[in-house]
Amino acid sequence: MNLQSLVESYGYAAVFVGSLLEGETVVIMGGLAAHAGYLELPWVIAVAFSGGFLGDQIYFYLGRWHGDKVLARFPTLGAKRARVQDMLRSYDAALIVVIRFLYGLRTVGPIVIGMSGIAPPRFAAYNSAGAAVWAVLIGGLGYAFGQTLELLLADAERYELMVLLAVAAAGVVWHLVHRWRGRRGEP
Repeated sequence: MNLQSLVESYGYAAVFVGSLLEGETVVIMGGLAAHAGYLELPWVIAVAFSGGFLGDQIYFYLGRWHGDKVLARFPTLGAKRARVQDMLRSYDAALIVVIRFLYGLRTVGPIVIGMSGIAPPRFAAYNSAGAAVWAVLIGGLGYAFGQTLELLLADAERYELMVLLAVAAAGVVWHLVHRWRGRRGEP
């Protein structure tokens, strides 16, 4: 199965699920696929926005209704609670907008914010702004990366599946290294 048939079969759905579960790599791949002509960049951005917004809304309400249970069940998330609470006291609106850009806090952030008593409409408004900025930047980054590759490689179509897989592998390795360092207590 080649890249075109993978993207045609699962393109926007993969971008949605990836962005729902905090997948910058999948959104970057969506931007790459848009540059290659398999997807449309505005739709990649719209789907990434929807998934990112909905994911954080789910985590917010999970925190609002079951935050202590969730943080007790997942000690690695609970360990970051104090950090998010400190930032929330100083920069509540700004934190809601940028939390998705702060590695390691993307999941726990909305949960702790939900536990904080911030009104749901206020969270939704700032979350919407953050999801929009995130979707445009990350999707656009993938698209720009595709343009750069095209300039560097005269025969880019022959290598796009390998490049896409390399980007995905790099994202997974980066995630695993940071997760491993987090378990060891390293910043």
